[in-house]
Amino acid sequence: MATWSNLNLQNSASPLMEQIIFFHDHTLIILIMITILVGYLMINLFFNKYINRFLLEGQMIELIWTIIPTITLIFIALPSLRLLYLLDELNNPLITLKSIGHQWYWSYEYSDFNNVEFDSYMNQYDKSNLNNFRLLDVDNRIILPMNNQIRIMVTAADVIHSWTVPALGIKIDANPGRLNQTNLFINRPGIFFGQCSEICGANHSFMPILIESIPIKNFIEWINNYS
Repeated sequence: MATWSNLNLQNSASPLMEQIIFFHDHTLIILIMITILVGYLMINLFFNKYINRFLLEGQMIELIWTIIPTITLIFIALPSLRLLYLLDELNNPLITLKSIGHQWYWSYEYSDFNNVEFDSYMNQYDKSNLNNFRLLDVDNRIILPMNNQIRIMVTAADVIHSWTVPALGIKIDANPGRLNQTNLFINRPGIFFGQCSEICGANHSFMPILIESIPIKNFIEWINNYS
């Protein structure tokens, strides 16, 4: 989860989020190089006294400052396209989780198992309970197995919502009458928080998402106990 004064991205808990962080760092380095170069040229421009009264054209420099930005954009576009295709890739998911957005809570259905479905409401904050996360804790957590491919299917019952979990690199819109799909692979155990990131009404801020990642053995026990 995000902590105070943290200006960086959250630590990743999935291979996709790792790739997103790598792409972010790659693009940031290119932006820093461009900023330094343009800043250096502008400072030089302000403080030199060079004058050329007969300068009418400079075809070579125009060719250079057309080609260099094109090459720079290619260096950004190719990793970006690769990442877009990676985010859409889905290979033999072990289980399917269906998430339905409501005003203002989430419903979940484990489509591969009978009668495993529940609503997830935000918990009331209790200062005396140190394990309670303000505006992030829920009464029914999503339980998912780690190190397994998972299909997430997202829709909404009323207005547009957005199912977003930053540590897992997921942000997918929940539209009424439409079923969106994404994939998920959690590579470590833990608790991961998210929220609706589409302004969906008065209590938009109060419909958190909480995923608990556990080993597959414990997940099977949880399913058996739930059923």
